[in-house]
Amino acid sequence: MQEEIQKAFEVIQNGGIILYPTDTVWGIGCDATNAEAVSKIYQLKQRAETQSMIVLMNGEKMMYNVFKDIPEVAWQILDLSEKPTTLILDNPRNVAANVIGSDQTLGIRIVKEPFCFKLMERMKKPLVSTSANISGQPTPKSFAEISPEIINGVDYVVNLQRDKISGKPSTIIKLTSDSQVKIIRK
Repeated sequence: MQEEIQKAFEVIQNGGIILYPTDTVWGIGCDATNAEAVSKIYQLKQRAETQSMIVLMNGEKMMYNVFKDIPEVAWQILDLSEKPTTLILDNPRNVAANVIGSDQTLGIRIVKEPFCFKLMERMKKPLVSTSANISGQPTPKSFAEISPEIINGVDYVVNLQRDKISGKPSTIIKLTSDSQVKIIRK
């Protein structure tokens, strides 16, 4: 795993994009602070830059670097969640502008999955995570279902968990600064 983390880190450091296993489905990712790398992902997915993407984080410190104010309910939801949960929060900072939604929100997920966690520990930055498919096509449930167009379009494919069958994508919950909670995807 250390070798894969190092290879992925080097590609990301140089502005590249990777195909990698997450705690949910296979994802396409890059440094969430690098607008050029984020644009490469939008191009590969044939997705409008108005559709924001999720950003993975590895803990509280990284969250506070991106959000000045985090509602208390966010921590309660994360503590109580039994499955991967993405929170959409208001007014992110210190990330590429093209990863932020037009309503000034950002979807984030704290991951404990060892590869993602350790890669971000090495990067010291959040990691973009979007499903490994062309926009509008079904989300692949395994590495074998990922289209050659996606595999050939990234700068590096992580050689881990290729036999794993993914579960469902994460639950998505939107939290507003005035404490409203809205479930976007169960």
